[in-house]
Amino acid sequence: MMITIKSSREIELMRQTCRIAAGARSVGRQAIRDGLTTKEINRAAHEYIVKSGAVPTQIGFEGYPAATCISVNDEVIHGIPGKRVVRNGDIVSVDLCTTWKGFVGDCAGTFPCGEVSPEARRLMDTARKAFFEGLKYARPGYRIYDISGAVQDCVESEGFSVVRAFVGHGIGRSMHEDPEVPNYRPDRRSGGNPRLVKGMTICIEPMITAGDYDVRILNDGWTVVTTDHSLAAHYENTVLITDGEPEILTMSDDI
Repeated sequence: MMITIKSSREIELMRQTCRIAAGARSVGRQAIRDGLTTKEINRAAHEYIVKSGAVPTQIGFEGYPAATCISVNDEVIHGIPGKRVVRNGDIVSVDLCTTWKGFVGDCAGTFPCGEVSPEARRLMDTARKAFFEGLKYARPGYRIYDISGAVQDCVESEGFSVVRAFVGHGIGRSMHEDPEVPNYRPDRRSGGNPRLVKGMTICIEPMITAGDYDVRILNDGWTVVTTDHSLAAHYENTVLITDGEPEILTMSDDI
């Protein structure tokens, strides 16, 4: 495991790229409305990233074709923007990364299109709440699995499930760095549970479902859906470990 500790200069660069990522996520959220395609939502976020002087990190990553992942209803993550039309009652996840001066910011959120069902609203609220429960342990002295356990406990206390097949991660010069940040308690004997120290930057990202946690990947090779077609929600921010309160680098007032 190779965990990178960021210098003061690198942290300032992370702050800037993360501000752009957070702004793009907000633009994507604002674009969600009845009758719009997921491609049009992607275009709005893409244009914001470019106008801000950053690069959409996801384009070309292992062949991915777009600046964002737009996932609808039972799509957990990695939905490819296209001709799908979003309708009132849908829930829509916007997940994106930006690169600015060599550093990457990553964030996501699941948002309603018009009026949604009470269960859908509670699922989205729980994904966000679980992030903040995990964040309480994003401090020096705690370990990664302390975050993981807090996320799992929050989600399961609401009767929802935590996806096991995909996890959070470290971030910096690359989109995905060590360590992995699961949203559930792995077997501690498996290792991979480092202690948190000042200067680490990680992505905490609860991915949760209203039904079972099993998922599958569609034939496009990217889109991850729930196997039981239950609704899914995703909430993510890039977080800096400090010597005190953690700093959410991709936080915005509206999300």
